[in-house]
Amino acid sequence: MPLVFLIGFMGSGKTTLGKKLAHKLNVPFIDIDEQVVSQHQVASISELIAANGIDFFRQAESEVLKSLVMEAAVVSTGGGTPCYFDNLEWMKGRGEVVFLKVDEGVIFSRLKTTNLAERPLLKDLDEEGLKSFIHEKLEERLPYYNQAHIIFEPVKEKIEELVLKIQAS
Repeated sequence: MPLVFLIGFMGSGKTTLGKKLAHKLNVPFIDIDEQVVSQHQVASISELIAANGIDFFRQAESEVLKSLVMEAAVVSTGGGTPCYFDNLEWMKGRGEVVFLKVDEGVIFSRLKTTNLAERPLLKDLDEEGLKSFIHEKLEERLPYYNQAHIIFEPVKEKIEELVLKIQAS
Protein backbone atom coordinates (compact mmCIF):
# COMPACT_ATOMS: atom_id res chain seq x y z
CA MET A 1 0.00 0.00 0.00
CA PRO A 2 1.51 3.35 -1.00
CA LEU A 3 1.27 6.69 0.71
CA VAL A 4 -2.12 8.23 -0.10
CA PHE A 5 -2.24 12.03 -0.12
CA LEU A 6 -5.67 13.62 0.16
CA ILE A 7 -5.95 17.05 -1.45
CA GLY A 8 -8.92 19.33 -1.88
CA PHE A 9 -10.50 22.53 -0.66
CA MET A 10 -11.05 23.17 3.04
CA GLY A 11 -14.31 21.56 4.05
CA SER A 12 -14.01 18.81 1.43
CA GLY A 13 -13.58 16.15 4.11
CA LYS A 14 -9.86 15.41 3.97
CA THR A 15 -9.54 14.79 7.71
CA THR A 16 -12.88 13.07 8.27
CA LEU A 17 -12.65 10.83 5.20
CA GLY A 18 -8.91 10.40 5.72
CA LYS A 19 -9.37 8.80 9.14
CA LYS A 20 -11.98 6.39 7.75
CA LEU A 21 -9.82 5.57 4.73
CA ALA A 22 -6.75 4.91 6.89
CA HIS A 23 -8.83 2.54 9.02
CA LYS A 24 -10.10 0.67 5.95
CA LEU A 25 -6.59 0.41 4.49
CA ASN A 26 -5.15 -0.49 7.91
CA VAL A 27 -2.48 2.23 7.74
CA PRO A 28 -1.71 5.26 9.96
CA PHE A 29 -3.47 8.60 9.43
CA ILE A 30 -1.40 11.78 9.34
CA ASP A 31 -2.81 15.30 9.33
CA ILE A 32 -0.23 17.79 8.03
CA ASP A 33 -1.83 20.70 9.93
CA GLU A 34 -1.64 18.74 13.21
CA GLN A 35 2.01 17.94 12.50
CA VAL A 36 2.82 21.63 11.86
CA VAL A 37 1.05 22.66 15.09
CA SER A 38 2.94 20.00 17.05
CA GLN A 39 6.32 20.79 15.53
CA HIS A 40 5.99 24.54 16.16
CA GLN A 41 4.45 24.06 19.62
CA VAL A 42 1.47 26.33 19.01
CA ALA A 43 -2.20 25.82 19.83
CA SER A 44 -3.41 26.17 16.24
CA ILE A 45 -2.55 27.05 12.66
CA SER A 46 -4.29 30.38 13.31
CA GLU A 47 -1.86 31.13 16.12
CA LEU A 48 1.14 30.18 13.96
CA ILE A 49 -0.03 32.40 11.08
CA ALA A 50 -0.86 35.31 13.40
CA ALA A 51 2.63 35.15 14.89
CA ASN A 52 4.67 34.41 11.75
CA GLY A 53 2.55 35.07 8.66
CA ILE A 54 1.07 32.88 5.93
CA ASP A 55 4.37 32.49 4.04
CA PHE A 56 6.02 31.03 7.14
CA PHE A 57 3.11 28.60 7.48
CA ARG A 58 3.32 27.51 3.83
CA GLN A 59 7.05 26.84 4.25
CA ALA A 60 6.48 24.91 7.50
CA GLU A 61 3.70 22.90 5.84
CA SER A 62 5.99 21.98 2.93
CA GLU A 63 8.80 20.98 5.29
CA VAL A 64 6.51 18.74 7.35
CA LEU A 65 5.12 17.13 4.20
CA LYS A 66 8.58 16.38 2.83
CA SER A 67 9.80 15.04 6.16
CA LEU A 68 7.38 12.10 5.97
CA VAL A 69 9.37 8.87 5.95
CA MET A 70 6.51 6.39 6.21
CA GLU A 71 5.96 3.91 3.43
CA ALA A 72 2.22 3.54 3.95
CA ALA A 73 -0.20 6.07 5.41
CA VAL A 74 -3.14 8.29 4.53
CA VAL A 75 -2.02 11.91 4.64
CA SER A 76 -4.48 14.79 4.93
CA THR A 77 -2.94 17.93 3.45
CA GLY A 78 -3.99 21.54 3.84
CA GLY A 79 -6.25 22.96 1.14
CA GLY A 80 -3.40 25.01 -0.32
CA THR A 81 -0.61 22.46 0.12
CA PRO A 82 -0.52 21.22 -3.50
CA CYS A 83 -0.46 24.81 -4.81
CA TYR A 84 2.85 25.87 -3.27
CA PHE A 85 6.48 25.10 -4.02
CA ASP A 86 6.88 21.68 -5.64
CA ASN A 87 4.56 19.98 -3.12
CA LEU A 88 2.21 18.46 -5.71
CA GLU A 89 5.02 16.95 -7.79
CA TRP A 90 6.66 15.68 -4.60
CA MET A 91 3.45 13.95 -3.53
CA LYS A 92 2.81 12.52 -7.00
CA GLY A 93 6.29 11.03 -7.00
CA ARG A 94 5.85 9.32 -3.64
CA GLY A 95 2.33 7.96 -3.62
CA GLU A 96 -1.22 8.24 -4.82
CA VAL A 97 -2.73 11.72 -4.83
CA VAL A 98 -6.50 11.77 -4.35
CA PHE A 99 -8.52 14.94 -5.01
CA LEU A 100 -11.68 15.07 -2.91
CA LYS A 101 -13.90 16.92 -5.34
CA VAL A 102 -16.79 18.68 -3.62
CA ASP A 103 -18.86 21.46 -5.20
CA GLU A 104 -18.94 25.04 -3.95
CA GLY A 105 -22.41 24.77 -2.41
CA VAL A 106 -21.46 21.80 -0.24
CA ILE A 107 -18.20 23.47 0.80
CA PHE A 108 -20.08 26.65 1.72
CA SER A 109 -22.70 24.80 3.76
CA ARG A 110 -19.97 22.89 5.63
CA LEU A 111 -17.73 25.89 6.28
CA LYS A 112 -20.46 28.27 7.40
CA THR A 113 -21.30 25.91 10.26
CA THR A 114 -17.68 25.66 11.48
CA ASN A 115 -15.84 28.10 13.69
CA LEU A 116 -14.44 30.44 11.03
CA ALA A 117 -12.14 32.02 13.62
CA GLU A 118 -10.18 28.74 13.57
CA ARG A 119 -9.59 29.12 9.83
CA PRO A 120 -7.16 31.99 9.27
CA LEU A 121 -8.19 32.66 5.67
CA LEU A 122 -11.89 32.86 6.61
CA LYS A 123 -11.95 34.50 10.03
CA ASP A 124 -13.10 37.96 8.90
CA LEU A 125 -15.65 36.91 6.26
CA ASP A 126 -19.43 37.22 6.32
CA GLU A 127 -21.59 34.78 4.29
CA GLU A 128 -21.21 36.69 1.01
CA GLY A 129 -17.48 37.06 1.58
CA LEU A 130 -17.24 33.34 2.30
CA LYS A 131 -19.08 32.47 -0.93
CA SER A 132 -16.79 34.76 -2.93
CA PHE A 133 -13.67 33.39 -1.26
CA ILE A 134 -14.67 29.78 -1.95
CA HIS A 135 -15.47 30.56 -5.60
CA GLU A 136 -12.24 32.49 -6.25
CA LYS A 137 -9.87 30.16 -4.37
CA LEU A 138 -11.45 27.02 -5.80
CA GLU A 139 -11.06 28.35 -9.35
CA GLU A 140 -7.44 29.21 -8.57
CA ARG A 141 -6.68 25.80 -7.06
CA LEU A 142 -8.58 23.49 -9.44
CA PRO A 143 -5.71 23.30 -11.97
CA TYR A 144 -3.58 21.83 -9.18
CA TYR A 145 -6.26 19.60 -7.68
CA ASN A 146 -7.18 18.17 -11.09
CA GLN A 147 -3.65 16.80 -11.52
CA ALA A 148 -4.34 14.15 -8.86
CA HIS A 149 -4.03 10.49 -9.77
CA ILE A 150 -7.57 9.84 -8.55
CA ILE A 151 -10.52 12.21 -8.46
CA PHE A 152 -13.05 11.13 -5.87
CA GLU A 153 -16.42 12.74 -5.18
CA PRO A 154 -17.22 11.87 -1.54
CA VAL A 155 -20.75 13.24 -1.77
CA LYS A 156 -21.57 10.91 -4.69
CA GLU A 157 -19.25 7.91 -4.19
CA LYS A 158 -18.73 5.44 -1.37
CA ILE A 159 -15.42 5.14 0.45
CA GLU A 160 -15.24 1.49 -0.62
CA GLU A 161 -15.03 2.70 -4.23
CA LEU A 162 -12.05 4.84 -3.30
CA VAL A 163 -10.38 1.89 -1.58
CA LEU A 164 -10.77 -0.13 -4.79
CA LYS A 165 -9.36 2.70 -6.92
CA ILE A 166 -6.33 3.01 -4.66
CA GLN A 167 -5.74 -0.74 -4.58
CA ALA A 168 -6.01 -0.90 -8.38
CA SER A 169 -3.42 1.81 -8.95
